[in-house]
Amino acid sequence: MGSRDKYDSRLKGAVVILLPCPYCGPRNASEFRYVGEVSERPDPNATGAGEWRTYLYVRDNPAGWTTETWFHSAGCRQHLVVERHTVTNEVRASRLPAAQLLRDGQEERATGGSVANDGGGRSIK
Repeated sequence: MGSRDKYDSRLKGAVVILLPCPYCGPRNASEFRYVGEVSERPDPNATGAGEWRTYLYVRDNPAGWTTETWFHSAGCRQHLVVERHTVTNEVRASRLPAAQLLRDGQEERATGGSVANDGGGRSIK
């Protein structure tokens, strides 16, 4: 069996993971960048170094349902929050991150152009 045959046989079992973008519809996961698990940001005024380390570096990484933030880098350039099963890659829900409020009270969607302040889908307190 040549190297081309080995390559072709590996592709036969390949699975395409579709993520439902709220703006673009279902898209191949290769269009997205994984941002991370959604987690609660600790209060900067009441948090020690150990708790910050845990927040920044420790992840649950469950074998089951988890809530994650993804960025549609090859599409609408929006962040989205996805509930995904990490074993089967089944997606049961997707939504936009919590909207940020502008000074005049209008809602604004999280955009790829202003990622520093949108929290990546994480709750910022």
